[in-house]
Amino acid sequence: MLKISQGSVEKMMPQDRLYSLRSLDTPMAGKILARWLFGMGLLFLIVLFLPWQQNIRGKGKVTALAPANRPQTVETIIAGRIQQWKVSEGQLVNKGDTIAIVSEVKEKYFDPKFLVRLREIIASKENSLNSKDLKAQALRRQIKALQQGMKTKVDQSKAKLEAEAVRFANAKNQFERNKSLFEAGNIPLTKYQEFEYKYQGAEADFINAKIEIDRVQAEYLDKISKAESDLNNTLAEQFDTEGDLAKLRNELANMEIRSQQYFILAPQGGYVVKATQAGIGETIKEGEAVCTIMPQSDDVAVEMFVKAMDVPLISKGRKVRIEFDGFPALQFSGWPSVSVGSFGGIVEVIDLVNSRPGEFRILVKPDVADEKWPRQIRNGSGTQGWVMLDDVPVWYEIWRQLNGFPPSLYEEPLEKEMEEKVNKVEAKTK
Repeated sequence: MLKISQGSVEKMMPQDRLYSLRSLDTPMAGKILARWLFGMGLLFLIVLFLPWQQNIRGKGKVTALAPANRPQTVETIIAGRIQQWKVSEGQLVNKGDTIAIVSEVKEKYFDPKFLVRLREIIASKENSLNSKDLKAQALRRQIKALQQGMKTKVDQSKAKLEAEAVRFANAKNQFERNKSLFEAGNIPLTKYQEFEYKYQGAEADFINAKIEIDRVQAEYLDKISKAESDLNNTLAEQFDTEGDLAKLRNELANMEIRSQQYFILAPQGGYVVKATQAGIGETIKEGEAVCTIMPQSDDVAVEMFVKAMDVPLISKGRKVRIEFDGFPALQFSGWPSVSVGSFGGIVEVIDLVNSRPGEFRILVKPDVADEKWPRQIRNGSGTQGWVMLDDVPVWYEIWRQLNGFPPSLYEEPLEKEMEEKVNKVEAKTK
């Protein structure tokens, strides 16, 4: 109906009474739906331009920031057999408390008086060493006496040699003068032969005096060499005894330390959470775990694993939102201000090497400026975390997610600046 005519029939025939006209009219539900769709589309368009805080998602677990506050495995140093348990699981122990007592399983250490006998052997070795030392001192004195005696004898022989040399020179002089006289016929033959005999005797005595010096030196050098040989043998025996004594003392020290290892002690205070060995009489090896101790400490952190492609964007001091298993939470990762049930954290450590294939580990400590973490969380509890980055429009974030691009930063992360900000916040809080 174009409604061109001046005479309208609507008054004579209302439109709602004609089925054909009613079917051509737009239903009211359609109009309401169109308004809703238009409103939702407009709202979606507005939301696309709202700020969205980019973040890096990671899963992990609760741990301690300091390695000393993480679960400690108590191991036995020596092999043995469990003789007695002194604690039960869940019990609080202090540092140095006895956890278990073990007994020996090696036959070498079965003798209960092994330490006493070892000390007796060491004492006898020390006495033997003292005797050898006294013998060495005596041999040194003997060598010194022989050297002094040789010097005296040689000096005596040299004095005698000088005397014989003078007598020989006089006898030679007399013989040569009398020889000239004999040849001239001034003295008889018997007188000449007498001087010749004296000359030959003086020469023989002179030669014997020379030989006597060499004989005395040879005799005393032989005695000195024998004494020095005895001294060297004594010193060699002394050194061997000292070596044996050092080994015995080392064995004694090891045995004294080993005897203290029969008592397995708690390395630090905490709760016994797991006994890896059970029963009395069970044999354990060196370095085998006996139980686990959870230190009693308020030190808590979150160990998160993030993808390798996201690690360059994380810096020390970055804010983190954490959701703990067992605690209800409603987390809007891009709008942390409207999240409920999540807790704040700060990136404290970023590993320099990957912990898992394609993943790096970061450690997150509590944010002192945010709500305190629940006291009920336990070491090893699962967590989900979001490392918060910069703000971008929602449409950009959707486009990034659809294309699989990593989050982006406007500036290179400066860890020093982030550290200063964190320190300022902590100072204000204190």
